[in-house]
Amino acid sequence: MRRFLLALALVLAPLTASVAEEPPKVDYEPARKIVTDAQAIVTPNGVQEAFNAPIGGIDQRISVRGADRRNPIILFIHGGPGSPEMPMSWSFQRPWEEYFTVVQWDQRAAGKTYAANPVPDPATLTPQRYVDDAIELIELLKARYGKQKIIVVGHSWGTVVGLSVAIQRPDLVQAYVGIGQIIDFRENERLGYDWTLAQARAAKNDKAIKDLEALAPYPGPGPLTIERVGVEREWNIHFGGLMAGRDNADAYFRTLRISPDYVDSDRKAFDAGSLLTITRMLPQMTDISFQSVRKVDVPVYFFLGRHDWTTPSSIAEAWLARLKAPAKGATWFENSAHLMPIEEPGKVFVTLLRDVGPKQP
Repeated sequence: MRRFLLALALVLAPLTASVAEEPPKVDYEPARKIVTDAQAIVTPNGVQEAFNAPIGGIDQRISVRGADRRNPIILFIHGGPGSPEMPMSWSFQRPWEEYFTVVQWDQRAAGKTYAANPVPDPATLTPQRYVDDAIELIELLKARYGKQKIIVVGHSWGTVVGLSVAIQRPDLVQAYVGIGQIIDFRENERLGYDWTLAQARAAKNDKAIKDLEALAPYPGPGPLTIERVGVEREWNIHFGGLMAGRDNADAYFRTLRISPDYVDSDRKAFDAGSLLTITRMLPQMTDISFQSVRKVDVPVYFFLGRHDWTTPSSIAEAWLARLKAPAKGATWFENSAHLMPIEEPGKVFVTLLRDVGPKQP
């Protein structure tokens, strides 16, 4: 059971580099110190701080980094639920910090926030509570850093939270960017499953075919179970639906081992929070859908992975085409699946700069 649960981080994508799978007695501290020094913000008007903020009745962990605090603020809302981006962000975020002040946030029951609150009230683990937390955090960031509005970037599960914030509180949001955007969870599962089964048949992989056909009809009616989603994700990843051209996500998840933000105890909290959060949240996520939304009162931009079968991009593309917004756009990442910030980090950065960055002379 724990294997299936750990396999569901990032909108239920496999956390293949979990603490449980690390080699024993590996000392990552020397590498962590090197990364920490290389990532240091030393500019006169820069900001580099991490703190616990009282949000939604509990202390939640925030990291704020940028070369010039006058720059626009990006709030990065991570996936999962329960899969913080903070410990991986060092691998792609540094260029962003020249033009934006970037906020990483460990959501409730995730990572460092889970470590600070290891017995969260189950009643608070609901999609709307996460949205309310994000709204409260934006209000805090506005007051602390003197901003009128904040750029919201959501990834995977974070796109559910981020898009909801843009819909419910457009007065707080300068622009919304969805990376691996979820529009309709059940349709997402259906298309991902169909593609994965097609890949298994094309590869004549008898084990994959047997495992996947046993799930049919998938996703089927009613709430999804962890076991069923875990089987689909295992093979989806194997055929490159999470990272293009790879049969695993090690290149992504192993970056947390030398994170300047996380030590061993934090990585264990990462796993424990993921286990708890997925168990509670999956039944509530099954029927999440934005299909009835036709208008959003902020600019909306989607980053679409051509090989993304974790959150199939065609669903988001079709929804955006009919959306009314002050501005909108979609950019295809031809060499990416679901993890665009690490698969095509340069293109993610320049696209952010083009779509929502400060105007350059």
